[in-house]
Amino acid sequence: MFKFLRTVFLLLLLAALALAGAAWWWLQRPLTLDAPTVELSIEPGASPREVAGAWVLAGVQEDARLLYHWFRWSGQARQIRAGSYEIHQGITPRGLLDKMVRGEEVMEQVRLIEGWTWRQFRAALAKAPALKQTLQDQDDATVMSRLGLPGISPEGRFYPDTYAYSRGVSDLTVLKRAHQAMQRKLEAAWAARAQGLPLKSAEEALILASIVEKETGAAADRPMVASVFVNRLRIGMPLQTDPTVIYGLGSAFDGNLRKRDLLTDTPYNTYTRGGLPPTPIAMPGVAALQATLHPAPSKALYFVARGDGSSVFSDDLAAHNRAVNQYQRGR
Repeated sequence: MFKFLRTVFLLLLLAALALAGAAWWWLQRPLTLDAPTVELSIEPGASPREVAGAWVLAGVQEDARLLYHWFRWSGQARQIRAGSYEIHQGITPRGLLDKMVRGEEVMEQVRLIEGWTWRQFRAALAKAPALKQTLQDQDDATVMSRLGLPGISPEGRFYPDTYAYSRGVSDLTVLKRAHQAMQRKLEAAWAARAQGLPLKSAEEALILASIVEKETGAAADRPMVASVFVNRLRIGMPLQTDPTVIYGLGSAFDGNLRKRDLLTDTPYNTYTRGGLPPTPIAMPGVAALQATLHPAPSKALYFVARGDGSSVFSDDLAAHNRAVNQYQRGR
């Protein structure tokens, strides 16, 4: 009997060792995929069994039960994270689980540029890869209401940056992040603003920063461009800036700003109206915000483009006219 039991024990031990060896071999063996790349989006709340089956349906040529038992046996089944994943030829069962536990999702990106208008912002989101489109047929007022900002103009409310997102994330989610980022940047810049500025609120700072963004050709000129507009506001001089006129023309602007456009009154025509326009005219970046709230110390009231992106700044009209003759009229 003792010999029989010993034989049975040895056989069971060998079987266990063989099973362990087979399991180890399977965990290190690359999975067979239907294609060079297999993608899967795991929804929040999906069970380990559902995840295993979903990978098989997506293109992993393996018994779903084996994957499921591996997930459970590992002790990490409950740590699998929802998200969008992409695997390639050569990945092993161990590598597949590690990727999901670490949350190594496939990320897409959309870049939103400083100085873009809200219309350009929306166009970029509409073309962003793998972004769930929920706003296509909704007007601006509806979009802002969905963001919890009813009655507020969307212009200038979103921070220009590169936003990474998981595949299948909605355009509204990206917009919320961009709005929150702008709020943080604006609040921080306003709290640290220079003293004595002719700006009553962070809202006015945002409006002026959008003008500085559109008027700046060379980054180094931002503080001086801001200084010109701040100086004009201080003495009650009209801002007289072309980008606001162009913005007010909207789709009627054909790329050529004419004298009659400068004389046509709109809420955004800073030649016919004093002070700031009613809303921002673009999405300013942090550099424009900082320049607006920390303008260069100067008495400049005018500037003219040199033609190389930079500008010449003048304290009085006579000096400005000389600069115009030199750089614009070639005299």
